[in-house]
Amino acid sequence: MARIRTIKPEAFVSESLAGVSLTAERTFFGLLTQADDQGRHRDHAAIIAGQLWVLRPNHGPEDVEKDLAQLADAELICRYKGPGDKNYLHVVTWHEHQKINRPSKSRLPACPRHDTQAGVTPSAADVDITEPSLPPHRALGEGARKTREPAVNPDADDEIAGQGGFTESSMRAHGGLPEPSVKPHRPDLGPRIMDLGSTPSGGASAPAPDTVSAKQLLAEYVAACKHRPPDAFLNHLGGQLRKLLDEDIAPTHLRAALERHRAKGLSPSVLPSLVHEVMNAASPATSAVHRAWTNPSDIVAAYGDDL
Repeated sequence: MARIRTIKPEAFVSESLAGVSLTAERTFFGLLTQADDQGRHRDHAAIIAGQLWVLRPNHGPEDVEKDLAQLADAELICRYKGPGDKNYLHVVTWHEHQKINRPSKSRLPACPRHDTQAGVTPSAADVDITEPSLPPHRALGEGARKTREPAVNPDADDEIAGQGGFTESSMRAHGGLPEPSVKPHRPDLGPRIMDLGSTPSGGASAPAPDTVSAKQLLAEYVAACKHRPPDAFLNHLGGQLRKLLDEDIAPTHLRAALERHRAKGLSPSVLPSLVHEVMNAASPATSAVHRAWTNPSDIVAAYGDDL
């Protein structure tokens, strides 16, 4: 299965790749996508031709074999034999420049020339991968904010399988914040968490002594229920209560509306409608239905001789 690999811009100005033919260079780039996570592949010209040159029938296995010979002479790949006298190859500088996220263990034998142990997949300790090292832990006041620069090996190969290496580290030092991101708590200013259902004291919006909070009304609602409603339902209902309290709706009206709401099992969104119904309910004295005046059909019977 083909993989997504890295080809750096420096590859196109690489002297190693410039020393081989264009077809050999294309075969090399193709091998980067076909090699496993350890940079290994079967050394079989017909297989490689079928993978990389399938739509170019004029470039067959014999031509691919010439490409592989050029790449081996340029020391871009290494060709070796494994168990069963089968031929294998690997990209020489693979582990220095191909950074694989969670690499899989290779099913192909290791190179006896370049791997530290023949037939064993080299571990991270055996591979020369230069990464920035973390600074040691120090006490504050002794340069704890300084980040040690990553060590750079001046003798390291500057070409990544024919590609140039990065000139700067991919990790940058994390600068300290100039001031704390969270302001310290001041006990004289009261608790940090304020009841969202209550109204701040003082000023024109100071609550009356008998004012209740949305939290208190919600607790009364839950206590009257046979089973506790879901949290999403209560959060929605609490939001409606806070809005109504901000409009200075009397707690008695809210309690009456909540009682109707609980008895009918309605959605929290209809609570304002129930409050309106409670506040504007017709009293017995004004329950008579008003009828618009109409002229009687029989005037004589209605008024007699008075007209």
